Amino acid sequence: MKILSIIGARPQFVKSAVFRKRCADVGIDEVLLHTGQHYDHLMSLGIFDELDVKAPDISYTLSARSHGGMTGELITKIEQTIIDIKPDLVNLYGDTNTTLAGALAAAKLHVPISHIEAGLRSFNKRMPEEVNRIIADHVSTYLFCPTLQSVKHLQNENITQGVFHVGDIMFDAIKMFKAKFKTPKGIGALSDNKIALLTVHRAENVTNCEVMNEIVEYCKKYSAEYQIIFPAHPNTRKILEQFSIDLGPIKLIEPISYLEMQGLLSMTNLVLTDSGGLQKEAYFHGCECVTLRDETEWVETIEYGWNRLWKAPVSRSKLNNISEYGNGNACDEIITRLTSGLT
Repeated sequence: MKILSIIGARPQFVKSAVFRKRCADVGIDEVLLHTGQHYDHLMSLGIFDELDVKAPDISYTLSARSHGGMTGELITKIEQTIIDIKPDLVNLYGDTNTTLAGALAAAKLHVPISHIEAGLRSFNKRMPEEVNRIIADHVSTYLFCPTLQSVKHLQNENITQGVFHVGDIMFDAIKMFKAKFKTPKGIGALSDNKIALLTVHRAENVTNCEVMNEIVEYCKKYSAEYQIIFPAHPNTRKILEQFSIDLGPIKLIEPISYLEMQGLLSMTNLVLTDSGGLQKEAYFHGCECVTLRDETEWVETIEYGWNRLWKAPVSRSKLNNISEYGNGNACDEIITRLTSGLT
């Protein structure tokens, strides 16, 4: 069996590292394509270096950076790669422009599609990710859902064939690479307070001065109890300077690698983030989370008391185990389903 896996953004690199290791273990011929959507080394190829996983076999260099330009360029490039490689299956992750382009290219060529993290919905179509994930789900052959709610979302859209609840592959990554976690080099001296991790990256937040300032002022309220650490991408730093936003007691540090992020999370007591993935990773590390958005795809983290939306009333719910995220064996379930379906 030959599988073409397509990735382009940091969270996809981590998930694909787990899948790549498992494919090698069972003798699946996997060709890994990096589309170049994230072109910063730390956010892309550097992850494979630090996780000691074989790097992508194919990498693109993109000329377009707008949503439409990037997606169109990717469809053309991926289509040719599929024609050249002739895979039995195209494997996709999540909800990026890479996911959308890979889904459309494979569907037009009638190649079966596997979508890992299928069925997630924020019900906010102003988010590009929401559009990407909906379209990918509707053309996929195998839909691997991390939660029971994601299975229900697909049922509500009349998608019932090839749907499997397998748990969350990011939990696999936490377990697989735990021994490699490390403390960020640039974290410096910390106060005696508990630690809070802050991340903000969504365009609707970082490109809007009023919203970004509101987020920073909100997060400052936690500084009496927490030392707030904010790893910021250079582009985010430029925007903070451009908007003249005063971070006050929030400690700004350089971007950190995946393993450094996991090391920091293992020291952290609270996560403040607009990231989808970090909401779950906070739970995997036993941290409570405040999501700096008005909605979340990961409703289980709220239902079981680990997370809340920043503008929602504060409530002290009992913290409960989220069993539907699985036991860290989602990838084994996925490969079992794929090998039985394609042989």
